[in-house]
Amino acid sequence: MYPFLRMFKEMARARRMPPLGLFDTHVSHHTCWPWDLDPWVELNNGRTLTLYDLGRLPLGARTGIHRHLIAQGWGMTVAGSSVRYRRRVTVFSKLVTYSRCLGWDARFLYTEQSMWKGDECTSQVLIRSAIVGKQGMVPPADLAKAAGISTLSPELPNWVKAWIAAEATRPWPPERPPTL
Repeated sequence: MYPFLRMFKEMARARRMPPLGLFDTHVSHHTCWPWDLDPWVELNNGRTLTLYDLGRLPLGARTGIHRHLIAQGWGMTVAGSSVRYRRRVTVFSKLVTYSRCLGWDARFLYTEQSMWKGDECTSQVLIRSAIVGKQGMVPPADLAKAAGISTLSPELPNWVKAWIAAEATRPWPPERPPTL
């Protein structure tokens, strides 16, 4: 089940924090609870992505992006992600998550997030988000215009551009495996 109470707590906390610029970093604090664990008694990989949600949603609130999405009747959905898991997270670990918008291309908005336990990075995710409206996908430049900022994105880091290029070579829909 989605951790709605945690989400409400994070959003209430974000409302009490000062606004952020679009490319500023939101810092959130989390605990790995017993219900976040997998059968190997560490933070479940799916729950890791959920904890990243709990950093990205307040980021959108603090930067004002949510306000502009709502005003335009748009929504936002995850359209791709790439995660690096590097360190185990065990029960009751205290985690700090850093979330920041990197920029956009003609179709998607890119957000980088990392999760830290003390001085060690446990994981990092690149999130590709699509802005959606009644007519389908909305170019991120339209959101920038609605927010009153430059419609030109900062240059994306080379590793993000390489991931975008690699994703463009991936077939969609995937080939269906033969059934027995």
